[in-house]
Amino acid sequence: MKHESKAGIIGRRWFEEVWSKRRDDLVDELMTPDSIGHVEGGEYRGPEGFRQMREMFLSALPDVHIDVEDVISDGDRAAVRWRARGTHTGDGFGFAATHERIDVCGTTWLVVHGDKIVEGWDTWNLEGMLSSLRAAAEKAR
Repeated sequence: MKHESKAGIIGRRWFEEVWSKRRDDLVDELMTPDSIGHVEGGEYRGPEGFRQMREMFLSALPDVHIDVEDVISDGDRAAVRWRARGTHTGDGFGFAATHERIDVCGTTWLVVHGDKIVEGWDTWNLEGMLSSLRAAAEKAR
């Protein structure tokens, strides 16, 4: 692993521990109470807003695992390139369970103050994933 600033280490932990290992106990440790997360199609605020967004995501893709592919960090900022894989076995994203395998890449930009995330921006191919789910749902009819 290359040298990562504190922001990079926190970004890596966010995906490896909070998302992939479902470490809910770390959400409050790694986020400020007034943090803002900008995601495809909206935003959430604070740890509880994140938990609600993550619960909707996990209800559709309960086996999702996110691998960190790269982290670039400098000072209080980090960019995390990640890859999420899972199976659409729950209702979500506008579709009943399709059992379609999902493999999507994305990037998250983070701003960290002290030891906590204050703001983040997620960019990923949501439309590509929705197209795959739509095709699987139509095929199942």
